[in-house]
Amino acid sequence: MAEAPSKIESMRKWVVEHKLRAVGCLWLTGISSSIAYNWSRPNMKPSVKIIHARLHAQALTLAALVGSACVEYYDNKYGSSGPKVDKYTSQYMAHAHKD
Repeated sequence: MAEAPSKIESMRKWVVEHKLRAVGCLWLTGISSSIAYNWSRPNMKPSVKIIHARLHAQALTLAALVGSACVEYYDNKYGSSGPKVDKYTSQYMAHAHKD
């Protein structure tokens, strides 16, 4: 019987399938929370608050894009079932263990 995928594996699969949606949601969450935080600070002008929120969201978006690239790299290199073995490695291993 097949084992159910773990919560982390399910999340990784969703991020792989919906990369741009994940980055967009992270950006929206980042800018919303940054605006909320900056609006709680009364000693700043509204224009400065918006600029700070944009900068925070931009940094978070760059981090999300880097994370998405890492997920894509890992998925291409290892796939969802662990490290891939190319045909040359498997042929070598078959010949090495014949003796």
